[in-house]
Amino acid sequence: MRKACTSSKFVADVINKVPPSGIRRYFDLASGLDDVISLGVGEPDYVTPWHIREACIHSLECGETSYTSNYGLLELREELSDHFSTKYGINYDPNSEVLVTSGVSEALDVAIRSITNPGDEIIVVQPSYVAYVPSVMFAGGVPVIVSTKIENNFKLTAEELEAAITPNTKALIINFPNNPTGATMERKDLEAIADIVCEHDMLVISDEVYDCLTYNGGHTCFSSLEGMRDRTILLNGFSKAYAMTGFRLAYAMAPPEIISAMMLIHQYSMLCAPITAQIGAIEALKNGKQEMQRMVRDYDRRRHLIVNGLNRIGLDCFEPKGAFYAFPSVKNTGLSSAEFAERLMNEQKVVTIPGNVFGEAGTGFLRCSYATSMKEIEQALERIGAFVDGL
Repeated sequence: MRKACTSSKFVADVINKVPPSGIRRYFDLASGLDDVISLGVGEPDYVTPWHIREACIHSLECGETSYTSNYGLLELREELSDHFSTKYGINYDPNSEVLVTSGVSEALDVAIRSITNPGDEIIVVQPSYVAYVPSVMFAGGVPVIVSTKIENNFKLTAEELEAAITPNTKALIINFPNNPTGATMERKDLEAIADIVCEHDMLVISDEVYDCLTYNGGHTCFSSLEGMRDRTILLNGFSKAYAMTGFRLAYAMAPPEIISAMMLIHQYSMLCAPITAQIGAIEALKNGKQEMQRMVRDYDRRRHLIVNGLNRIGLDCFEPKGAFYAFPSVKNTGLSSAEFAERLMNEQKVVTIPGNVFGEAGTGFLRCSYATSMKEIEQALERIGAFVDGL
């Protein structure tokens, strides 16, 4: 008789060091509840605009179902290059400096793996999207946390960055406009960060997937700053601005050597992004600006509604300048973020995400997505108000 084995012993050690996504846990807890209002999901409530879907349908009818170049369709890379040249004044060679990926999550993963040697320190600015720290760990790197503060509107300061740098520091991951706080950074603030990056000969992975969702003033693309183009891996995608989450389509822009390294990992793990999604992305870039701007105007109205409502309830909430999240404090209720979120869900059937899911800097806060209808936001605010009044 052959010896039985315990399959768990074959699982890599690093897997046991990474907890499951805290966001997914709250979706699972809410799945069995009726009459739930979700402010938890980071996904547009809009259907992908028809002209984008129609382009995809037409491509399928024409039999466009093949693999593409590992880098992505050249036409899409050319459109992306033109887009960034026009919008931000940055020129990227579509043949060697643009890589199309299956979502920003894949772009993040291959970016980190392409630059990280075992023991390299990667600075992660928190609160942050839940994938950043695990991606560094999976690559054998060491995540070094820099916690931003509400007193600075969750902006990264040069002093905070400087204090985290060691001889082992390889790169910095930033995300502005930010998930989960909605914080943005002005050009002058980013210039101070760029000075530190140059001084210490670092790379920057800049996740700018919410760049189009900037409400007060224009977005500053980090790689557009002097000297930063060749020190930046720029990540962006189509999920948020064009309501194309299910298409899983994104891209990275960086110097040729880095894009080539990223492509090698992408080539062996993903091969290429789906051709149908790439065709939809081409249509979005060519003809999607008007629909995108309409959605952004709606988000802006919702932003004012939810922020003003939360402040009236007594949950202090600073004004987010980007993305589609409000990040109110629940510290004055006497409940922790997790206690508040779980009781609110169970007692009033409103789903939010506790801020500590996004790092210790989020302790005492909640992430509330306003990527839902005005009616649902109003109803959610009524329920949150009733919950707070009952404490």
